[in-house]
Amino acid sequence: MFDFWSDPAALGSCPSPTRSAISYHLTLTIDGQPTMHGWWEDRAVADRKFLSWIGDYGSTASARITLTDQPSGQKLATWP
Repeated sequence: MFDFWSDPAALGSCPSPTRSAISYHLTLTIDGQPTMHGWWEDRAVADRKFLSWIGDYGSTASARITLTDQPSGQKLATWP
C-alpha cells in the first residue's frame, strides 16, 4: 500500500504521486487554500482517512474535505 500525505510546508516541494495504482485523493482546504493532501490505492483506507480527517479538522472554521477518484476525477465524498 502507498500512503502519502503532505502538510502546507511540504506542498511546494512535494509533487503529487504519479504511480498509476494510486486511485484516491483526499484534500483538506481551509479558507479555500489547500492545506493537506493524501493519496491511497485502497478505497477502504481512503474512506477511513476521510472520516479521520473529519474528526481531526472538522471543527476548523471553513474546513472542507474532499475525497476524489483520481482516474475519473469524480468526487466520492465531501465534508461539509
